[in-house]
Amino acid sequence: MQKDIILAGFGGQGILLIGKMLAYTGMQEGKEVSWLPSYGPEMRGGTCNCTVVISDRPVGSPVIQRPRAVLAMNLPSLEKFEPDLRPGGHLFINTSLISQGAQRDDIEVVDVPANDIAQELGNPRGANMVALGAYVGVTDAVSVEQLENVVRHTFAAKPSVIDVNIEALHRGIELGRQHAAGKED
Repeated sequence: MQKDIILAGFGGQGILLIGKMLAYTGMQEGKEVSWLPSYGPEMRGGTCNCTVVISDRPVGSPVIQRPRAVLAMNLPSLEKFEPDLRPGGHLFINTSLISQGAQRDDIEVVDVPANDIAQELGNPRGANMVALGAYVGVTDAVSVEQLENVVRHTFAAKPSVIDVNIEALHRGIELGRQHAAGKED
C-alpha cells in the first residue's frame, strides 16, 4: 500500500516541517518513505511544496506526477496542484485562506479551516498541524500515536509548544475523521 501527498503553500506556513514530520513518522513505523522539498528562492512568503511518499515497498521515485492527495494551504498552490491530482484523490483545501472551491468533480474535497481552528486554539502558527491532522484523519497514512511522538521529538527544544501543537493536530484528525465518516453514509 502506498500513500503519497503533495503539501503546498507559501514559505513560513510550515509546509516542509509537516512533510518532514509525516515522512519521519512513516520511517518510525518501518515503512519506506521519501520526502522531496521544493521552494522558491524567497523562503518566507515564496511558494514551497514537498512530496511525501509512504509505502510498504521501496519507493521507486520521490517525484509523483499524479498524487493521491494534495494539501493546498494557499490559492496559488490549489491552482498549481489540483490539476495533477489523480481521479478519486483527496484535495485538502485550507478554507481559511482560500475562498475558491475545487474545479473538478472527480476528486474528494476536504475543507479544512486550518488557520481559523489554529486561531481558535490560541496557536496561530499551528495551522499546518491542523492540516496535517486532517490528512491523517482521512487517510490513516500513519498512526496518530507515532505522529504524536514525532511532534514531541520535533519540538523537544521548545517544550511550551508541544501540547498546543498536539491539540491542533487532534482537531485536524477529528475534522478528517468526521469527513471520512460522512462519506461512508
